[in-house]
Amino acid sequence: MKEEMIVTPWEVKGEIDYNKLIEEFGIKAIDEALLNRIKKHTKDLHYMLRRKIFFAHRDMNWILDEYEKGNKFFLYTGRGPSGKTHLGHLIPWLFTKWLQDKFGAKLYFQITDDEKFLFKEKLSLEDVKNYAYDNILDIIALGFDPKKTFIFSDTEYAKTLYKEAIRVAKHVTYSTTKAVFGFKNDSNIGQIFFTSMQAVPAFLESLKAGKNVPCLIPLAVDQDPHFRIARDVMPKLGYYKPAVIHSKFFPGLSTVQKMSSSQPFDTIFTTDTPDEIETKVMRAFTGQQATKELQKRLGGNPDICAICQYYYFLFEPDDKKVEEIFEKEKKGKILAGEHKKDLAERVVKFLEEHHKKREKARDMVEKFILRD
Repeated sequence: MKEEMIVTPWEVKGEIDYNKLIEEFGIKAIDEALLNRIKKHTKDLHYMLRRKIFFAHRDMNWILDEYEKGNKFFLYTGRGPSGKTHLGHLIPWLFTKWLQDKFGAKLYFQITDDEKFLFKEKLSLEDVKNYAYDNILDIIALGFDPKKTFIFSDTEYAKTLYKEAIRVAKHVTYSTTKAVFGFKNDSNIGQIFFTSMQAVPAFLESLKAGKNVPCLIPLAVDQDPHFRIARDVMPKLGYYKPAVIHSKFFPGLSTVQKMSSSQPFDTIFTTDTPDEIETKVMRAFTGQQATKELQKRLGGNPDICAICQYYYFLFEPDDKKVEEIFEKEKKGKILAGEHKKDLAERVVKFLEEHHKKREKARDMVEKFILRD
């Protein structure tokens, strides 16, 4: 029996049907007309747009309307520090960096340490604080502009955030949060309030500028429910609704479903050693036939092959090369061992370089941190 699809900010399960999510969430698929419009300003398209890894949006055409009028937008994204950073977390961050570079946009990067403390029963405030610092190193290592990037944690930037969050909260009923997030009577009251904190960065630049500034939020699609609420409330406070652009989920190693920190052997973390990476990749599910002979004769299925999907999502920006990898898999021209070895080498090289940048980031943290 197929597992039921569940997509919330705190749980993703089952086989993900992105067309169904578009319908259920009331978002719009990114079409060729929108891609061409983006390309007019960026000159080229990020591979995540070309491959529909970023596949849906809210009000992207409005953001471009405003940009073309000279009303520049700012970016907002975030991270919930419940553990180490894994490769899946990098997808929206890398795309956000591209947007920052192409549009010269400011970026507010929210670290939701309060959220993880409230929703993860076993995590202490000290735990989330430590994870927050660790995650911030990964963010900085990606090369964001320190003059235009403002990273803050909710508990440490609370003097600014809280007084704005209660303005949001005054317009959000319990019945709304219950309907959107599925809260129950035993949900703690911090969980019910939290979405108000996540709304604030969407108008933070407007607050600082003293005028309305459009906001664009790149995120994984499971985070969309927070911004359905934010988009309802913000006009009541005198602010623009934020625009949103949604990504698909980066796959785990044993399935093409979402990579999860709760499955460490299915997940590659940015701090993994070369040996750990090789061990994990060599155990990955490939979608190939049961024997070498059958694979050579019948070929495999790249759509359910974790190795192929890793190239598609992160490790091969050249579309033609990705197409060649998929064709080799389909035609049985590559066997699992060789396939895994090639990817493991690519991942090790990528993360070795990331580790160097991560170490340098330790001396740069204060350049990025936004404080009250």
